[in-house]
Amino acid sequence: MRVCHAPEAVAVLEIAKPAVEFKGVRKVFQSRSGPLEVLRDFSLTVGEGEFLAVVGPSGSGKSTVLNLLAGLDAPDEGVITCNSRFVDGVNTDVGYLTQHDSLLPWRTVEENVAVPLEIRGVPIAERRERVGAMIAGVGLKGFERHYPSQLSGGMRKRAMLARTLIYDPATLLMDEPFGPLDAQLKLVLQAELMRLWSESRKTVIFVTHDIVEAITLADRVVVLSPRPSRVKLGERIAIGRPRSVHDVRFAPAFEDHYRRLWGAIEADIGRPQHDHQ
Repeated sequence: MRVCHAPEAVAVLEIAKPAVEFKGVRKVFQSRSGPLEVLRDFSLTVGEGEFLAVVGPSGSGKSTVLNLLAGLDAPDEGVITCNSRFVDGVNTDVGYLTQHDSLLPWRTVEENVAVPLEIRGVPIAERRERVGAMIAGVGLKGFERHYPSQLSGGMRKRAMLARTLIYDPATLLMDEPFGPLDAQLKLVLQAELMRLWSESRKTVIFVTHDIVEAITLADRVVVLSPRPSRVKLGERIAIGRPRSVHDVRFAPAFEDHYRRLWGAIEADIGRPQHDHQ
């Protein structure tokens, strides 16, 4: 991947092996007060194995991008491809971790993690082996038979991550998964996510409001404009891996990355967004 700096500090990125592509996508929702155009002529390419973070002002369509790629919504115009296939329905190539707690309260940790394998008809013996390995991989060994109500917030997030990873999706979609957590626990889970990603090198699209989190985790950060949204800035993160979540902000490149990303977002804070077209 090469980075070419365009005149207005926008990084134009050439990606050799695209895993995800949005081409000329438009998305309009119907609200009580009329049509709400969230995306217009939205184009984005994510490389295979790339960790991409998406930031932008509230209401700029970050979650909409994930929902479209997951096939939970359909674009009004344009084309979306994932692993060279058109997304025209529910996309089983992706795992989707939302900010909401979606664990089934009547199921134990191991039973929750097993759900995707049950749906796919994986034999019981293989299912038990894979579930046990995944639970250990996210640091929940010993809590297999606990119910969600018996777990801390961070442990529930780990269980949700294990359930997302268990069927080995090619691409991970993560919508502010650590947003509600306290600062210390967020650092722990960021480190855990980076470890898991470094082992699997899956394609990740990670939505966050936290610029520090975006720089810490990602290979590249894109900033969305106010709606109708487009990619306003692409910033390749020039901080080597492996990274320490505790030390990344002391890296020489950190301050420049933060300044450019914050500058791109700050310019749009408080700017009216166009709701009706």
